[in-house]
Amino acid sequence: MLECVLNLSEGRRIDVVEELAGLAGDDLLDVHHDPDHHRSVLTVVGTTAPRLIAEAAVDRFDLSTHRGAHPRFGVVDVVPFVPLEGSTMDDAVAARDDFARWMADHLQVPCFVYGPERSLPEVRRRAFVDLRPDHGPVIPHPRAGATAVGAREVMLAYNVWLEDADLPLAARLARDLRDPAVRALAFAVGNTVQVSMNLIAPDQVGPAEVYDRLAAQVRIRRAELVGLAPERIRAAIDPARWDELDLAGDKTIEARLEARRLGRA
Repeated sequence: MLECVLNLSEGRRIDVVEELAGLAGDDLLDVHHDPDHHRSVLTVVGTTAPRLIAEAAVDRFDLSTHRGAHPRFGVVDVVPFVPLEGSTMDDAVAARDDFARWMADHLQVPCFVYGPERSLPEVRRRAFVDLRPDHGPVIPHPRAGATAVGAREVMLAYNVWLEDADLPLAARLARDLRDPAVRALAFAVGNTVQVSMNLIAPDQVGPAEVYDRLAAQVRIRRAELVGLAPERIRAAIDPARWDELDLAGDKTIEARLEARRLGRA
């Protein structure tokens, strides 16, 4: 089974995002909205739902009018395929390449691939500068921009809000957190600031570790898991901290897959 985590550049028209999420049917595992980032993350399984959602997003959204805190270059900004139990990274790469070719040919949206060849930050840095799309037109789609289509292992998107709205401080803390297992940026979100992270190797550096590194230097308002986490990451953390770290039992991949199985029974 493959998981797909679509990042859409729309986080304010919740009704429209929910409409798109509904296209996935039983294959939908999770929907996360963020109006400040102006971004939504839809977690699905399989290879059919990503195409249905992407086609509708290109039809409904317009990047030229988009304003939000999070970096983006497409209305369907990032589409990673992730191998779960029973699948391999080769399966994820094959699904990635099939999706990128389909999106380029069917929707005329240029697609850059990432995974074993290059990282997502490299794609963002080099796209349309010294890196041509792997599939599709050589210039961005006038409304939909471009899409990064990936194959990767499970990672966690994790946000921590600071009590003090000090963006330079948050930026310094984000820089200090960065290492091969952690990507981090600082954002002003409303009247607060946030350190937003991708935990690339969550078995090595997980939510508790980054939270504690920040808490040793600043007061923390709250933490947020974006999307879902593997149960093993949650199980490795003291249960007394699950609420503090936003790791509720129903926010695991396994819990949502079980709910999906029962719903289909």
